[in-house]
Formats: sequence, structure tokens, C-alpha cells
Amino acid sequence: MDQAAPPAQERDATRADWMELFFDLVFVALVGQLSGGLHHASTFAQLGVFLALFASVWWSWVNLTFAVSIQTHLSRRTLAAFMLLAMAAMGAIAVAAPEALADRAWLFALGNAVLRAVMLALWARSNWAAGGAPARVRIIAYNGATGVLWLASVFVPDPARFVIWAVAIAAEILLLVLTAPSLLRRIGTLNVEYLAERFGTLVIIALGETVLAIIVALSAHLDPLSAGVALFALVVAAGLAWASFLFGIDLMREGLEHLAARGDSRGIVTTFAFLPYALVSGIMLLSGAVSFAVAAPDAVLPPAIAVAFGGGVMLFYGTNAAIGLRYGTPWRALAPWAVPALVLAAASGALALVQPAFAALAAMALSIAVIVTRSELRRRAAARRG
Repeated sequence: MDQAAPPAQERDATRADWMELFFDLVFVALVGQLSGGLHHASTFAQLGVFLALFASVWWSWVNLTFAVSIQTHLSRRTLAAFMLLAMAAMGAIAVAAPEALADRAWLFALGNAVLRAVMLALWARSNWAAGGAPARVRIIAYNGATGVLWLASVFVPDPARFVIWAVAIAAEILLLVLTAPSLLRRIGTLNVEYLAERFGTLVIIALGETVLAIIVALSAHLDPLSAGVALFALVVAAGLAWASFLFGIDLMREGLEHLAARGDSRGIVTTFAFLPYALVSGIMLLSGAVSFAVAAPDAVLPPAIAVAFGGGVMLFYGTNAAIGLRYGTPWRALAPWAVPALVLAAASGALALVQPAFAALAAMALSIAVIVTRSELRRRAAARRG
């Protein structure tokens, strides 16, 4: 006789579910599709296109992550169904990404429209009945109306299509900022552990793309000088990972708890949705620059690539400092690492404009090593005093 299947294991809402990690695979592919152009980009216009497209992709990820974060009672199987639908939409966006401003713009728009429909269903599931008329208006406007805009843009020619995309994203940002206070009051305790973990996952994805870019470039240009540049680039990536996972994620967790206790909803939106875009963009800009450097270690980097190289690391450290300030960390506690990091990254980027890539990468690797070492020494000294 068949036995009934055991009840589904309850979901731990403070941790990312396995199906969310499965969804991340297609997001990895999407980031790779977008960043692939950076490995050959040599103009500021190409960098601008990447930043604009990545902004739309980033915002979609933030939307979905925040929608899931408040669904603390969502069963694992229901969550899995939503993740698979979102995965299909994100997959369409990934396929379209290399030609998102050309022949595949319609597919990029359609994928975003479907993704908004998935998020609309998520928001409606948790807020439609309990939130009353104001919540229903917000739900319909937030992902319903903007989803219609994305869908309508499928049938609109360039460049009007891109204006519609900008309007749709701007509308979502404005609605989130305006309605964040009432939303936080309704959901009660913020799922801080979940948000910090999901942000950490995204940083891993960005750093993983950087490591992959280094390996692919070295595989295509295997010689001693390129190997040296690749080693320096890995030191830089490892230093950013050390800063992120041994300092940054804990800072985000503690900072979000502090803001949630104060009821500072706009601070939460700023430090989770807006500022991290600059941080992750910095890592991706670095990814393109080091790939270029490994391929041509004895050449001076083109101006746009040199800016991506130095500016990417500056964005990473500058954004970390800005997030710390928003969490209430005093500037005197941030300055010992933030000021040297910004100055040394700028100097390494400037060096890349006049010296071969090998020298610039060596300088950046040494700078990152010094910053990490000083931070660790300060931490140990503080622990002894405490």
C-alpha cells in the first residue's frame, strides 16, 4: 500500500532557499552576458551602455529579492514555482542582453514584462487582502502598471522604447521610496539575515565573473607576462572578497538591524537597493579591465579601460564607506581604510594611463594587500583593547 508523502519541510525564511540559488544560476548567465562586452569595450560609450543595462537588471533583482523577503510564510513549493517562473523571464533577458539595444530589444522588454507579472503575483499574494485599498493601488501601480509599460515597449520603435524603459524603472523607484514607510510598518520585523545573505550572494556572482574573466583571458594568452598580470588581478579580487565577506556583510546585517529598529525605511532602501548597485558595478567594471589587461599586459590601457580599472575599485570602497555612514558609523572609524583605498585606487588607475598594464596591476595588487593588512591589524588591536 502506498504511504502518504511526508509533509513539506518548512522554509527557513532567514536563509535563501535552494530554488533561489538555482534561480541565481540564470542571473549568473545574465551578468556574464552583460559583462562580456566589457572585456572588449574600449570607449566610454560602451561603458555607459553596460551601466545602463545593468541598472535595469539590478533593479529587477532587487525587486524580486525584496518581494520574496517579506513572504516569510511562503511554502517551499510555492516559492519554487515563483522562482521557476522568474527564471524563465530572467533567461529571456539574458538571451537578449548582448543585443538589448538592437535586434533583441523586444525580447529584453518582454522578459522584463513577464518578470513584473511574477512580482505582481508575489506582492498580491501577501498584501492584497490584508493591506486594504491603499495596498491594492500600490500593487497595481508598482509592478502592474510598470509591467504594462515594459510590454508596450515591445511594440514601440527605438529610441522611444528606451524612454519607456527609463520611465518604468523610475516609476518603480519613486513608488518604493514613497511607500517604503507604510510597507515597513505593515510587514513588521525586517528579514535582515535574508537580505544580507542575498546581497552576499550577488557579490559572489560579481567576483566570480571577475575570476572567470581572468582565467578565460589567461587561457587565450598564456605567457609569463600575462600570467603575472592574472596573478595580480586575482590578488585584487581576493582583497575585495576579504573586505566583503569578513567585514562588509556583517556591517550590512548590523546596519539594517539598526535602521529597522529606528524605523528608517528610506535608509533601508538606500543601503540595500541603491548604493549596492554602485558597489557591484565597480566589481564588474574591474572585471572588464583586468580581462583587457591580461590580454595585453605590455600595453597602456585605453582611457575608458583605465577609468574602469581605477574607478571600479574606487566605487567598491567608496560605496562601502557611504553605506557605513548611512548606517551611522562615524567617519573617523571609516577614514583609516576608506581614504587610503580611494587614493591608492585612483593612483593605480592614473598609472594605467601612462604605464603598461603589468605595472598598473602590480600597483593595485600591492595597494589592496596593504589596505587589507592594515584593516586586519586594526581589528586585532581593537579586539585586544576590548
